Amino acid sequence: MARTTTDNPLDVPVQVRFTAKGIPLAVRYDDRIWAVAAEPVRWFTRADWWNTAQRAPVGCGDLVSVEHWQVQVRLTSTSALRTFDLRRDPLSEQWVLAGITDAGAAAA
Repeated sequence: MARTTTDNPLDVPVQVRFTAKGIPLAVRYDDRIWAVAAEPVRWFTRADWWNTAQRAPVGCGDLVSVEHWQVQVRLTSTSALRTFDLRRDPLSEQWVLAGITDAGAAAA
């Protein structure tokens, strides 16, 4: 599948709504609500902490696990699916949209 814009990360701040079990339910992006339409996929990577100047007090928790979700979303029940790659850095509560894959772009 091809990216809708470029292969560079978007890193656009977004709001993510979660279920009570912590599963993404919807994403607010571009002043629209994108509903999650398929089972999301979650994984973690490690931040390159040695390249940052961030310091943290002892006992503040996990400072290296970057949380990722890949979610398939749509605006309406009949609109095309898009795949959003979401990321949250360990010292932040803010989710960012790292990339978008558009099913329509793959067919072109």
